[in-house]
Amino acid sequence: MKEQLYTIPVNDAFDTDCECPICAMYQSLEDNAIEYTMGPSYMEDDNRAMTDEMGFCRHHIRSLYEQKNRLGLALILKTHSDKLIKDLKAASNQKPQSSNGLFKKAAAPSGVGSYVSKLESTCFICSRINNTYDRYLNTLFHLWKKDSSFPSKVKQCKGFCVYHYAELYDLAPTQLKGKELEDFLRILDDVFFTNMKRVNDDLEWFINKYDYRYQDEPWKNSKDAIPRTIIKTNHQILQQ
Repeated sequence: MKEQLYTIPVNDAFDTDCECPICAMYQSLEDNAIEYTMGPSYMEDDNRAMTDEMGFCRHHIRSLYEQKNRLGLALILKTHSDKLIKDLKAASNQKPQSSNGLFKKAAAPSGVGSYVSKLESTCFICSRINNTYDRYLNTLFHLWKKDSSFPSKVKQCKGFCVYHYAELYDLAPTQLKGKELEDFLRILDDVFFTNMKRVNDDLEWFINKYDYRYQDEPWKNSKDAIPRTIIKTNHQILQQ
């Protein structure tokens, strides 16, 4: 199958030497979204309106702070804070009602509580990532069906983190059927469990090296067993 522009990021991820190619795809999207947010785009009215409205999740506001563009981040936070003050003043007019008695029905959330709950569910960077990430997953299954070389890439990769293993497992029946689905799930299981055992064995050897009986033995592939195990078990906790 001739490589198309939309297939390149997926193929590149599976060509990467990493513990989870889906994590690698996500990490690339996240890096691009952070760079975009802190680039010249923060001066554009349309983007500023979206960051004012959506804000950022805890993880990504920390990522923005680490970019060291203090002026850019200050400008983004200033207009976001202006909007928060204005909206929360309006929301505070909807006062919470007291609930008297032990068995009274719980009071409805206040305007303030509802506003903040909604704000916590949105993030400008998460939104940019997820819009493209979903297309990448669809492309993965398109390649599985149309590109005869792609199943070999999946077989030869180093497996997936538990999060993306489950995501592919549950998404597969919506994208494949019949023998295609059976083959994909069989290979997915084999790749996942084979590589989970590989990393787990490396972690066991890392632990053994702290036993005096093994102190003269080689480290083999265990020196980076902890970060690789974290990637496998905790999804995107560490960059690859």
